[in-house]
Amino acid sequence: MKKSIKRKATVTLASILAAGMIFTGCGSKPTSDGDKSAGTSSELAGRYAVDANTPAWKLDKKESTTLKWYVNADWWNTTWNEDTVTKKIKQDLKLDVEFITGDDTKLNTLFAGEDLPDIITIFDSHSSVATSANQWALALNDLADKYDPYFYKVAKPDTLKWFQLSDGKTYGYPGYSNSQEDYDKGYIKAATAFTIRKDIYEALGKPSMGTPEEFINVLTQIKQKYNDLLPFGFNSMTNSTGSLGADFQNFIGVPIENNDGTWYDRDMDPDYIKWLKTFNEAYKKGLISDDSFSDDGTAHEDKIKGGRYATVMIGGTPQRSGALQVWMSANPNGAYIAIDGPQSTVGNKPTLSQAGLSGWTVTYITNKCTDPIKAIELYTYLLSDDAGILTTYGVKGETYQVNQDGKYELLPEVGEMKEKDNDRFKKVYRLGEFCLFGHDRYQTNSAYTMPSITQMQQWGDGKLKTQFEIENIDPNQGTAEARSLSTINTKWNTTLVSLIRAKDDATFNKLIDDYKAFRKDNNWDAIMKVRNENIEKNRAKLGTK
Repeated sequence: MKKSIKRKATVTLASILAAGMIFTGCGSKPTSDGDKSAGTSSELAGRYAVDANTPAWKLDKKESTTLKWYVNADWWNTTWNEDTVTKKIKQDLKLDVEFITGDDTKLNTLFAGEDLPDIITIFDSHSSVATSANQWALALNDLADKYDPYFYKVAKPDTLKWFQLSDGKTYGYPGYSNSQEDYDKGYIKAATAFTIRKDIYEALGKPSMGTPEEFINVLTQIKQKYNDLLPFGFNSMTNSTGSLGADFQNFIGVPIENNDGTWYDRDMDPDYIKWLKTFNEAYKKGLISDDSFSDDGTAHEDKIKGGRYATVMIGGTPQRSGALQVWMSANPNGAYIAIDGPQSTVGNKPTLSQAGLSGWTVTYITNKCTDPIKAIELYTYLLSDDAGILTTYGVKGETYQVNQDGKYELLPEVGEMKEKDNDRFKKVYRLGEFCLFGHDRYQTNSAYTMPSITQMQQWGDGKLKTQFEIENIDPNQGTAEARSLSTINTKWNTTLVSLIRAKDDATFNKLIDDYKAFRKDNNWDAIMKVRNENIEKNRAKLGTK
């Protein structure tokens, strides 16, 4: 699952840990390096007897627990027991949660002190916070073995293995961790699409836009016949490459590896560069607006709501489904639809990407946790299918029903509120919002898909391809290579915009040469070495080495 907002922790813990601030398990004696679990089985006395075939939360007699849960995102909803989802979690687990939110600065402050919350959720499984988790978090394996072996029935073996640290233990569990099985079973839907307004597409005779020449020709016709519209739009590029970076590379099937299995230089792929030159030609012909490079996400969505784009390359269709639906509801004949759009000039097929094993969020139980038993029970609960249905659809008979096809559908009054008063819907029900242990597979059981993206997802069927080998291969934060890569990525963001806006071919080519030279002067070879080493480690985890 791709999210429109994703904060990455940039905290470097090395100096903090080097200063001796190594935390010990709560309620127990300091643990050895080989045992990070909290407490002993005596802690279960009076609560329950462990049963491998029954989730511990169903056995636990403890009447009330409160856990502090930090989420490294200011936008996270901190309410508890005010909506359908969290009321049910509280009822089942006899648990209250005090959510704390913040940004990277606050996360850094937490680790600089000794007052860690019970649970921490971050959004970057490759950050220094994640890679040093064995120094501040409790191993999920130890907690499950001691308190809740049913955890292994709901946790994915592939995911647990993927998140193992060098000690062989797993400390964090992700939301939206998708395995090969999830892809093979069709649980994962495409989230990238090249779209065009249906009314314009039909008025122009449903033209092909596959080749650079066809692409320019159609945009030119649009400008001539619909001069009040923007012929071509794309995701915001104010802080990234938008949908013209990796999303477009996947759309035209740019490889992820060389023939020898090493990392492939996707940004410099000749096929991709040819399309960037096509975008440059479109810009010089007035087919791309200068505003598109300065528009933030809100401005981009506003233009979708108003149908201002004739065509738009979208990365993250679910996150724009609301804006697309606003336009579609008011203008059904002009709804945005997915078409094949630009295609590889060398015959590659689309290889659209979605979330892989690394997922999106990653959640840890800290070794300052006041009740590790209840914390691992929470994990087991939220990873179960019942909780997946709860967080996606709510409570049967109260918010949803199962239709004759075995699909989940919201009750009419709930669906109506979602459509007409979405803010209230989120406050009252919180369906689809409590996503820290979410998974895409539950959406496939739905009888309802937002109409605005249904056709787009159908277009993407069969075009998804996993990219497990190149997940989390960048240098660890805090290293010289990581700092260099950050500089290079920033340079590429600005270079990509400059390439599309280049005044002539000579300027375009010089920008490419300058960028390659910039990479070379900023530790590029060392970065490639780290990436290739990590690709090999990923293959070992995947068993494909």
